[in-house]
Amino acid sequence: IMMAVGIMIGIGGASIISRALGRNEKKLAAQTFGNAVILNISFSLFFLVLCYVFMDKLLVFFGASAEVMPYAREYMEIILFGMLFFSFATSANNLIRSEGSPKAAMLVMVIGALSNIILDPVFIFSLNLGIRGAAIATVISQFFSAVYVLAYYVSGRGFFKLKLSVFKINPGIIKETIFVGFPSFLRASASSIIILIFNRVLSYYGNDLYIAIIGIGLRMISLIQMPIVGLTQGFSTIAGFNYGAKLITRVKKVLGIALIGSGIIAIIGFIAVMFFTRELLGLFSNSPLLVNMGILPLRIVVIFLPFIGLQIIGGGLFQAIGKPAPALIITISRQMLFLVPGLIGLPILFGLRGVWIAIPVADFLSIIVTAIWIYKEIGIFNKQIVTQNNLEFQET
Repeated sequence: IMMAVGIMIGIGGASIISRALGRNEKKLAAQTFGNAVILNISFSLFFLVLCYVFMDKLLVFFGASAEVMPYAREYMEIILFGMLFFSFATSANNLIRSEGSPKAAMLVMVIGALSNIILDPVFIFSLNLGIRGAAIATVISQFFSAVYVLAYYVSGRGFFKLKLSVFKINPGIIKETIFVGFPSFLRASASSIIILIFNRVLSYYGNDLYIAIIGIGLRMISLIQMPIVGLTQGFSTIAGFNYGAKLITRVKKVLGIALIGSGIIAIIGFIAVMFFTRELLGLFSNSPLLVNMGILPLRIVVIFLPFIGLQIIGGGLFQAIGKPAPALIITISRQMLFLVPGLIGLPILFGLRGVWIAIPVADFLSIIVTAIWIYKEIGIFNKQIVTQNNLEFQET
């Protein structure tokens, strides 16, 4: 949830910053950065207090059994301190990218990940701290990422200078940041809800092996979607900047490039899953029974995978140009509007197979919705281009 909050603030703020820089409104861009930092601190402190006060109840709600509870509590008591650093680093990743520094943005995440990989065995095994050591290692890694962000701006490498004036609360900026970034919050947090529903439905219509199979399938899809999401983030920065500068032809061009790139990635992933299903399942499990049972379900769930880039890029487009309503509908359409009802209704009609069918049905419907909205927006782009060309002709 805190990662989702960081993504919401980061992508919402990045959209405003990209468009502001495109219009050469540097003051607005700097104020957006300051308000994003204030939002991060506010949300983090709120969740920190909330989780400490209701820790046991929250752990039970998320599935901690009596046996697991002591370990979960031991971990949570420490990991909560990392919320401030984690949310800040997650949002800063997007904010730095919005000013045209993708390498620096990447380092924010790389530093945290590599630090965690190195520190985990040290604290868990060498210092013999077990679960507590894992939490300490994670918090320190998140702290390193946050320090890098601060060093980036203090050193003058970033566009924004750390002056007190940029941290003045602006209700308008805060409102737009949340509204534009909210679809990303829903996308990031909805995954947990979807997994919970899958587990409940499969435990009723199937068994633990099918729960394991869908877990593997969702991870495969996630791995294929990750580079598409990365492509979308890069596309959003460029699209937002050019849209703010009213260079609509460039927005259309980069949209086309992003759709082609995402399509290539998705098709490669589709071919891998469809034709090498047994080998991929074997990477996750050495159970011949699970592998044999999982081949058909995995092939069903990836039927419309080649077109999923359209849905992801489409959501990024409307966030980039500051249109939260279509961005929200497109973002939640696949998981919340179509998949959840499908998981509840289709198994009633088709039994266990209905669980697998629900995914391609949701993919297909969300792709149609996205395609219609993009088609309409391109029509608006074309009208804007014609108007600009006419004005340029008259001036000439």
